[in-house]
Amino acid sequence: MKRQYKFLAIVILLLTGFSFFTSDVRAQYYFYDKNYYDNPILFEIGGSVGAMNCLTDLGGKPGLGKQFIKDLTLGTTNPAFGGFISATYQNKFALRFEGTIGSLEAKDETLKGVTDIAQGRYWRNLSFQTNIREFSLMAEIHPLFILTNYSTLEKEVPRFSPYLLGGIGFFNFNPRAKNDAGVLVDLHPLRLEGQGFPEYPDVKPYKLNQTNIPLGMGVKFEVSPLINLRAEIVHRMLFTDYLDDVSGSYIDPSAFYSNLDPSDWENALTMYDRQLADNKYWGVGGKRGNPDQKDSYFTFNLKVSLLFRSAVNE
Repeated sequence: MKRQYKFLAIVILLLTGFSFFTSDVRAQYYFYDKNYYDNPILFEIGGSVGAMNCLTDLGGKPGLGKQFIKDLTLGTTNPAFGGFISATYQNKFALRFEGTIGSLEAKDETLKGVTDIAQGRYWRNLSFQTNIREFSLMAEIHPLFILTNYSTLEKEVPRFSPYLLGGIGFFNFNPRAKNDAGVLVDLHPLRLEGQGFPEYPDVKPYKLNQTNIPLGMGVKFEVSPLINLRAEIVHRMLFTDYLDDVSGSYIDPSAFYSNLDPSDWENALTMYDRQLADNKYWGVGGKRGNPDQKDSYFTFNLKVSLLFRSAVNE
């Protein structure tokens, strides 16, 4: 969890600096035909397009795995899309409901050619991919407006507003990987680390529908009284280390025969151990993943939204 707190600290520092930078940005006027178009509560609806990536046990960069942003592999970034509705009170606080879809992937193959401790991950030769479907409820805090205390009917307000956001999310995932024939196989039913097997009572099954904690930062720019543009990055703290279906140790493969149907144990025997033939030095009980740090994923989004204002007489 340490890298999650590092991310939050970086967000706060960046946002503080950006608040000073934007405090003198040119003001925006909301008057038209002698009417003032601003209200204590502002409703907004919009969509987003962006990128999604993850930090899991698989792939990464040379050195120790899952060491925050330095372990990020940009080549496994995938598109993400979303839609949201929000209500903002006096430009200071907002409550937002959002839906996001995208996909994640990681593979040890990206470490080909490394010669340090990460070489073991390359030899492990595991991979995964999954679609992500997420709904979240998040709160926004706009410190520029809080610190300057603009009134609801102020004749000019800044166009820029940096903000922090956080909340709770609910997401669905389903890790899959390709078998020797190149066919994608669902990994969850195979229980590759003995999840739920009586031989491994400490290894519990994981659910494909889970909660997360989104934390992030963004900046909002009001193009006009009717249109907002936003750029933001949101990091999801997870309560599972099985986003990639990898967390613990290699189990005794005989457990597949006694706990799975024949159609599943055949796939399990193929998928649980993908070590490269010349470097098979992990046996039963050997390290397959690192359960000490949870997996995580994040998005960078560009958003456009429509604002709903009603006239307030000047």
